[in-house]
Amino acid sequence: MNQRKILSFFLVFILVFVFVRCSSGSAEKTSNKKDTIILNNPDFKFDSLSQEQIAYYANAVQEFYDKRLAKTGFNGAVLVAKNGQIVFEKYNGFSNFVTKDSLNEHTPFHLASISKTFTGMAVLKLWEEGKLSLDDSLQKYFPQLPYYGITIKMLLSHRSGLPNYLYFMDSLWDKHTEMTNEDVLNALIVHHPPIQNFPGKRFQYCNTNFMLLALIVEKITGEKFPDYMKQNIFEPLGMNDTYIFSIKDTAHYIPTWSYSRPFPMDAWDCTYGDKNVYSTVRDLFMWDKSLYQHTFLKKATLDMAFTPLSNEVHSMHNYGLAWRLFIKDGDTVIYHNGKWHGTNTSFIRLVQDTATIIVLGNKENRNIYQAKEMEGIFNGKSEMDKLDE
Repeated sequence: MNQRKILSFFLVFILVFVFVRCSSGSAEKTSNKKDTIILNNPDFKFDSLSQEQIAYYANAVQEFYDKRLAKTGFNGAVLVAKNGQIVFEKYNGFSNFVTKDSLNEHTPFHLASISKTFTGMAVLKLWEEGKLSLDDSLQKYFPQLPYYGITIKMLLSHRSGLPNYLYFMDSLWDKHTEMTNEDVLNALIVHHPPIQNFPGKRFQYCNTNFMLLALIVEKITGEKFPDYMKQNIFEPLGMNDTYIFSIKDTAHYIPTWSYSRPFPMDAWDCTYGDKNVYSTVRDLFMWDKSLYQHTFLKKATLDMAFTPLSNEVHSMHNYGLAWRLFIKDGDTVIYHNGKWHGTNTSFIRLVQDTATIIVLGNKENRNIYQAKEMEGIFNGKSEMDKLDE
């Protein structure tokens, strides 16, 4: 009888043990599941345009296009929107001057420094979720980094004083080998190139800031930056032609052009955060609408991002968190331009006029930076103030 009791006890014990193990395994799988981004409900409604208004804006933009772009060998894409509606869209030239493949609405362009706006807004999303503080120091994420007193907010606003890796890596790196963000971080730790300014003292545009921000996103999320951005920004917003180029994509490098000569891939072409978002004018239009409607970030967060922080020198030109600002007579242009190899890009948001101007080129053409002249189409101003390139 005692033997039967003992046998029954062991059978019960084994069943309970198996059940607990299976349950814990199931819980472990659930806990490792990646968070799913949830977009906010739109809280801004665009006023609709009449057909007469659309025709007026389209004709006015066409006039600018003919004068400033078509006559200067423009090769790229243009999209202009008013009140959340596309009023002008144009594609001209080739994606590849050797094969003569024509540009179309799905052709991705290297955005160059417009990429910084995506990196910055991804960081602010993590801030909204309570996963970081803007006052976090670099040592929280990179304990060995020998630069102190620098915060995430200083990286976002270009006030870190760090040296620009586009320059100091020139003497530290084999130019025949593609570098990664981790390679730049290791160079900062091992070689400690001198700081350019004391942290927080003044604005100094520096690509290193946003390259480090991409690494911070990876540290917090446990995902590679291109994967995180695809799953948490591009896909949720329907930006299906947008991606981030990295070292794993070298076999699919898309060159930009100087006349008919392609720029070959160089050692700096695989770092991201500061550049390397590839996108289209239509995808950027969707990104722009999400900013107006606060579906990705809350209005209060964007208001903070669009607040000027480089006020030590009185100027109409300023910088917030990952966005350039042009402020004149109480009106603010929120924008970012880009330049890399043969890429020239311009993304201009005339928020007071609820208008957006997007010009992407894959062949050198600095006339793209004159896109702000189209501002007068929407507000009647004939000012010729230039934006920072």
